Amino acid sequence: MKNELVNHQGQPRVVITGIGMISPLGHTAAASWESLLRGRSGIGPITQFDPTQFDFPSRIAGEVKNFNPKAYMDFKEARRMSRASQLAVAATRMALADANLPEPVPDPERVGVLVGTGVGGFEVADRALQTLRGKGFNRVSPFAMTGFLPNMPSHHVSLVSGALGPISTVAAACATGTQAIGEAAEFIRRGTADVVITGGAEGLIHEAAIAGFGAMRALSTHYNDRPEKASRPFDKDRDGFVLSEGAGILVMESLVHARARQARIYAELLGHASSSDAFHVAAPDPQGAGAARAMGWTLDDGGVTTDDVDYINAHGTSTPMNDKTETLAIKKLFGERAYEIPISSNKSVLGHAMGATGAIEAIFSAFTIHHGVIPPTWNYETPDLECDLDYVPNAPRRADVRVVLSNSFGLGGQNACLTLGRMNNEQ
Repeated sequence: MKNELVNHQGQPRVVITGIGMISPLGHTAAASWESLLRGRSGIGPITQFDPTQFDFPSRIAGEVKNFNPKAYMDFKEARRMSRASQLAVAATRMALADANLPEPVPDPERVGVLVGTGVGGFEVADRALQTLRGKGFNRVSPFAMTGFLPNMPSHHVSLVSGALGPISTVAAACATGTQAIGEAAEFIRRGTADVVITGGAEGLIHEAAIAGFGAMRALSTHYNDRPEKASRPFDKDRDGFVLSEGAGILVMESLVHARARQARIYAELLGHASSSDAFHVAAPDPQGAGAARAMGWTLDDGGVTTDDVDYINAHGTSTPMNDKTETLAIKKLFGERAYEIPISSNKSVLGHAMGATGAIEAIFSAFTIHHGVIPPTWNYETPDLECDLDYVPNAPRRADVRVVLSNSFGLGGQNACLTLGRMNNEQ
């Protein structure tokens, strides 16, 4: 007799029971989802610094507007934290409340934490360097080091939740949030945790980041006067990505634990996988081989096939090379069926939140399953002959979505994918 509490590999099934998000689209997951469906862009002129001071060719970003850390944490503690950590804590408190879990969490030694960030507290390190050069060593904050270390979002999430179980950090550039969720699921699969708080956070709207990505010619530069049109994944006139920020945090549990406390379930995490292009520090493998491997492996891990996939939440950065390569990778794996699968990119209104992106998009993937609505790719106006799949242009689409493939492909050729599935009348 089949044991429905374990997956096809005999491991505990992992389900999503709590969701928290703060993004350029809204200060909650629900508000962000509503903005995504309605096409309310979170991209606008940069306000965190003056981009004209440096004559930047790209002067737009997806900022989290009017974020007040005091609404989520002690202000003195917040001053010692990076923006990424602040956003992670805010999203964590929302996710725990959404999962109907108190702070501190019950049975804390069975609760793990794995929160990723692509860069960490970049701005904290910069402030320390400016203070050192301007005011001297004695004025540098003793919290400078602990402010910018990339494991600090995980630390602060553990601190506010009271989680005492396994803890780790993932830093895999644009694939961070996705890989963090996949690796966090392994805590549960291995039996070292019943609950895990996971996701990604990034606060990278900074002069050096805009300068660095601008020097790579990776950012959109043609739409400074129309920022809401700048991110246009798979469109022929795309000219680069738009940097953004935010945090997406998920509470995941073993199915047996979720059932025992009668938790609401958004979706099941069926599988995860990662792969390396081993090709170039910035450019993806032009044949899409690494991306195709990661997609295929995550389906295998989830015990599903290419015929089972109802929707692909694309990485879709709006760069000329990435979108073309991702399209090619999907065709490589799915063959002719690639033309039948709806595909869309949330970055069309969200921008690219680097280490947070994969987690935010995993949440939107879970919402797609939960609500039966596929979010569109906004700003898709001029078809590209090399991007010729169904990108769900400019309007949400009602659909019976049972299995979602969520893609993230990062700098350094790091690819990570998740497979999410709908529960069958479990709750």
